[in-house]
Parts: sequence; C-alpha cells; structure tokens
Amino acid sequence: MADEALSAGAVARRLGVAVTTLRTWHQRYGLGPSEHVPGHHRRYTPVDLARLEIMRRLTAEGVAPAEAARWARQAPAVLPPEQLGLTRRATARDGGGTTIPVGRAGPVARGLARAAMRLDSMAIAATIAHALTTDGVVPTWEGLLRPVLAGIGERHAATGGLIEVEHLMSRCVSEAFATAGRTHPAAGPPRILLACADEEQHTLPLEALGAALTEAGVGYRMLGARVPVAALVETVERTGPAAVVLWSHTRLTADPEQLTTVLAAPRRPLLVLAAGPGWRADTLPAGVVRPLHLAEAVSLAVAVRDSLDQSTVG
Repeated sequence: MADEALSAGAVARRLGVAVTTLRTWHQRYGLGPSEHVPGHHRRYTPVDLARLEIMRRLTAEGVAPAEAARWARQAPAVLPPEQLGLTRRATARDGGGTTIPVGRAGPVARGLARAAMRLDSMAIAATIAHALTTDGVVPTWEGLLRPVLAGIGERHAATGGLIEVEHLMSRCVSEAFATAGRTHPAAGPPRILLACADEEQHTLPLEALGAALTEAGVGYRMLGARVPVAALVETVERTGPAAVVLWSHTRLTADPEQLTTVLAAPRRPLLVLAAGPGWRADTLPAGVVRPLHLAEAVSLAVAVRDSLDQSTVG
C-alpha cells in the first residue's frame, strides 16, 4: 500500500463507494481521516484506508454499519481477514470467484469493479465522471472502463452470471459519455459517421469514440446498433461524411461486404475504418483501415477532418 495520505475523493474511488458514504462513516462512526495539515483538509492515511476497507467488506456482507464500524476501529490494519472476524463468505467475495478481475488496471479500477458488484450506480457514476474530467476520454476508456467491462465479461463467461452488473455498468458508462459530450463546446460540422455493423449490438466502444471525437473538437453522427447496410449507404449518400467508422465486436457481424458496399457508394468517404475485434485484417477490402485502438481511431478522424478543412480553405 502506498504511504501517501489521500483525499476523500481518492479513497472513495479506491474503495468503490461514494464520497457521501465516507462522510457518513466519519460523522456517525468516527472512521474519518486522521492526518491533519494546518490550513488544509484532513487526509486519509494508509491505516485509515485499511480500516475503511474492513468497513466496506463487512457492510457489503450485510453486517450492521455500527457493528462493522466497531470491528474496523478495533482491528489493527495489519491483521489478516480471518483474525478480524470476517466470515468465510466475506473473504470469498473480495478475493474469490465472484469478484471482477481487472488485471493490472490499478486501485481505481478495482474500486469501480467493487461498486459494480454492489450495483452502486452513484459510486460508479462518480468514479467515471472524475476520471473523464481528470484524465480525458481515451485514458479513461483504456485504463479504467475497458478492464472492468472485460472483467465482467470474463466472469460472465465463466459463471453465466453478472448480467445485471453488466447492464447497470453499461448504462452508467453510456450516461457518462453523453454527459461528457455535453460539457464540451459544440464541435464543427459532423464529418464522421459512426455505426455498428448489421446485427451488432455492442455500442459502448463506439460511444467512447464519439465522446473522444467531441473532446477533440470533431463533429460526428451516431447511428448506433444494428445498422443494415442499405441504411448505412443511404446515410452516406445523404450526409457525405469524410469518414465512416463501422464497428464489429464479433466475427458473426463482421461481413466485409458491408465495407465493400460503402466503398462503392457514389459519395464515397475519404476514409473507411473497420473498428473492433470482429474484423479480420486479411478479409478487409482494399482501401479500408483497421485501427488497433481508440487513440488511433481518433487520430485518423482528426487527420481526415483537418485534411478536409485545409482543402476547403484552399
């Protein structure tokens, strides 16, 4: 554990709880920050954080908050869970098969995963909003949201469960991206067209791209999930986008003929991107680019926008 003292916001993100919950635990049960620097807010020490983790574990297991706080105040931070009176079920939840694996994503991602497991939409929303404000869309997606979403998918594949967790998490992510888009100044004209391949229903990566484009000042149109190729070509003809991004999450929806049809449109876009893991590079038509990650897709879209703007000025 790091030795530095932490703010309430940082502790809330690590634990996956709302800041208001920390305030309640401080005011009612005395589990507050213990480090005080004159002229500054109090900060949470590593010992404070360890005791709050005990509080979070026990309350998540249904222990009354007052009783959980008593354990947290009395227990030395270095004691293992079995010496803290935690039940076998409690220790299994935090380190066993029902947790969400996030790999090396870090403490904020682990806190977000815990909030998702509790279906705590307020803590989820607060964590995502802070990350978007502090780090921006691309780092938040790559370093925080993708690991947690992938972990939920991994656990679902292994157990068949967590459907409610995935639905709530997806909803919170969508709302966060929509809110982030509204906080930025209006972008220029919509140069980029975003759509899912026919029968493709996974839209979150496309929503992340839309939020990142808005952050970069690039206007776009979003058609969303399950776009038939005829509707996609009709939109291309009516709007004349500089670039089209077609997202496919699985091989089942990655039919290269969709891309071929877009390339054959009379108002062919300057750039066609086949985004997502569904596409196979060796099946893509000539002239289609397959970005490897979100940052590359944003860079390509910005380059197309800039090229179009320069040619218009010239």
